[in-house]
Amino acid sequence: MKIRQLLVLSATLMFVSSALANDGQALLKKYNCATCHKMGKKTVGPGLEMIASKYKGDASAQTMLEAKVRHGGKGSFGGMPMPPTPASVSDSDIKTLVSWILSLK
Repeated sequence: MKIRQLLVLSATLMFVSSALANDGQALLKKYNCATCHKMGKKTVGPGLEMIASKYKGDASAQTMLEAKVRHGGKGSFGGMPMPPTPASVSDSDIKTLVSWILSLK
């Protein structure tokens, strides 16, 4: 019985992880985040993998980055400020996008 539950749990986690990756990439494109943020290198803004690496293991990173994406910010990766995200972008989409970025390796 426990093996069955473990298999179901594993399959569920794989599905959720895959869905999160697809959603994160789709939102990155939808909201034009890739204009300033590339996967592995700094351009106008920091690379997404740089962000994930900087905040790895930081329990407060999700909430802090959601606020930074929503309201804008500066100083974490240099002098270029990040503009606030338009109100048309939902908090749910910001949460999904930040979760995806923090999951990158």
